[in-house]
Amino acid sequence: MSRHADIRASVPVVRRDSGEVATLAGEGDDPYLWLEDLGSGADAALWVRDRNEETIAALTGSETFVGLQDEIRQVFDADDRVPWPRWRGDAFYNFWKDAAHPRGVWRRATLDQYRRREPEWDTLLDVDALAAAEDENWVWQDVTVLRPGYERCLISLSRGGGDAAVVREFDLRRRVFVEDGFSLPEAKSDVRWIDADHVYVATDFGPGSLTSSGYPRVVKRWRRGTPLSEAAVVHEGHADDVCVWASHDPTPGYERDFAGRRLDFYRSESYLLTTAGERIRIAVPPDAQWQPHREWLLVRPRTQWTVGEVTHPAGALLAARFDAFLAGERELTVLFQPDAHTALDSYARTRNHLILATLADVQSRLEVLTPDGTGWRREPLAGPPKLDHCEIVGTEPDHSDAYLLASEGFLRPAALLHGHIGDAVETLKREPEFFDVGGHAVRQFFATSDDGTRVPYFVVGDPSATAGPSLLTGYGGYEVSQTPYYSGVVGRGWLARGGSYVVANIRGGGEYGPRWHRAAMRENRPRAYEDFAAVAADLVSRGITTPAQLGIEGGSNGGLLMGVMLTRYPELFGAVVASVPLLDMRRYHRLLAGASWIAEYGDPDRQEDWASLRRYSPYHNVRGDRSYPPVLFVTSTRDDRVHPGHARKMAARLREYGHEVAYYENVEGGHGAAANNEQRAFVRALICEFLWRKLTRTAAVPRQIPPVRDQVRW
Repeated sequence: MSRHADIRASVPVVRRDSGEVATLAGEGDDPYLWLEDLGSGADAALWVRDRNEETIAALTGSETFVGLQDEIRQVFDADDRVPWPRWRGDAFYNFWKDAAHPRGVWRRATLDQYRRREPEWDTLLDVDALAAAEDENWVWQDVTVLRPGYERCLISLSRGGGDAAVVREFDLRRRVFVEDGFSLPEAKSDVRWIDADHVYVATDFGPGSLTSSGYPRVVKRWRRGTPLSEAAVVHEGHADDVCVWASHDPTPGYERDFAGRRLDFYRSESYLLTTAGERIRIAVPPDAQWQPHREWLLVRPRTQWTVGEVTHPAGALLAARFDAFLAGERELTVLFQPDAHTALDSYARTRNHLILATLADVQSRLEVLTPDGTGWRREPLAGPPKLDHCEIVGTEPDHSDAYLLASEGFLRPAALLHGHIGDAVETLKREPEFFDVGGHAVRQFFATSDDGTRVPYFVVGDPSATAGPSLLTGYGGYEVSQTPYYSGVVGRGWLARGGSYVVANIRGGGEYGPRWHRAAMRENRPRAYEDFAAVAADLVSRGITTPAQLGIEGGSNGGLLMGVMLTRYPELFGAVVASVPLLDMRRYHRLLAGASWIAEYGDPDRQEDWASLRRYSPYHNVRGDRSYPPVLFVTSTRDDRVHPGHARKMAARLREYGHEVAYYENVEGGHGAAANNEQRAFVRALICEFLWRKLTRTAAVPRQIPPVRDQVRW
């Protein structure tokens, strides 16, 4: 379900040569560099195999595990799940996996058909059949459909689930790949339609065509029927940029072309490309997000932006007349103004309106804005129940003022809502209930961090229960908000067993806009960890759990969070799970996509940045004279975003000191660590089983801990 996808997937990444292990000055004392080897060499591969066998033998042999795995698999394969759509023209497109289609089928239906309990789907591509016919381990990655005719598309397929993908043109009328159509070999490519005979393509064109981050440095305009080598260069970036891009806006009457450089993860430089060959700078702040909306330009600054005598705060949403702005005028209309409690979560365009989704103390609000000639009129749009979350799933802005929303809560299955501005809203589909919510409730609390900041968090479970096993999760990075969501896996694997589930909204995320994120960037990163520790301590002080019964789990940047909690606050927790984690902050920028994250964490090659990173880098803070809770690392050999060497080396170092550590590395799956529902169910059951065993075995011996402020000081 793409609504919960990791947004760091938006920029392609490049795998290093499998056997290459670069060394930084002063790293000669790292005894585990060999575990970064991604080839089939005996040493690293044998180490992974041995660790997997140990973990599987320890956790998967019981009837309890088999039953739990089956229950979780039922959630993933359920026939009555919502087929979450992508709205393109007059059709709803859906990619669907189940027991009969483990690799998935791509299909579509009209709105009238979609409304039915059992729609008559038009199957476009069966990935299982394709994989069998071509003898390839194809995993569906993405698709880009040509507007406004929706007759052709570009399909991305990866081998084994990594970010690297093969791109192939597909005919949506004949339901076949286009012979001699647009096609790219496996790479981290960015390909976007211009018209039926032209695309913008950024890919690996050979030596010198990639940035130091491993992303495309050159974007070209490619004409159908011509060799890629003859495509005309549109824009080039610098070697130390993140990447370049180009795109075409096909909105009828407002067709425009753009190109730009991503200077780092948050800053960019963008241009309008004119038919005369000019490049006109989009003169917004480098870190601002912007988007054309017919005759309008929408701008969301990430830092304060002073225009004339007016200073607009970070996280505001502003509108200007597109042509007038490019001509030098600076008349800006404020569409959204953040405050201490409220932030802009997202927005979406319809043909004549703008839908805003905001968060007020992490609770959803919706409104509609309409330009009426004298300004922008605003009206409320029906939102979700209290403590639920509402997300804009899609609009069809070329022709319609209709919209799709998803509304869900921790105890309320997601519903897909269809509406038209000014008309009633209908429920198209609703997810099935996968667990009994009786006796459970959702509560929101606020913990106080070390510097006095109030940190919100949600608790799901039985409010009358005495202290028991609890699972706490968080992320705290890249301005990604952790909002309420329904999970049949959490329900069956945790809540139904009597546990409580907790989601922390720590700094580094986007729950309160860019300021919440910036508060934990670079040298301020420890604020996120102090927030998470404060939530853990607050759970104990409220009697919801004890340190020995409190487990934590996080992935990717959240896996880094878990590593810091393990090494800096071990007394707070009874068990830790880190999935596809960053852990070696000395070498992260040298591994796969790591260089693109320097804007978030800092540059380890700069002495002052490494001084900050060294203080919390989990791999560099493992000690043999300190007690740690048991930990499970989960990763994938095919993760070409966060290198599996992070988890491998951390597990090896903990084992060296005799700490209790389990390790599981799936061969497939990319950054999700699983390529199909069978693998997903196995990994989730493994995590639940590990946590439940560790947290219940020690429940009778609660540990006494000092207040958080009396523990590790940064």
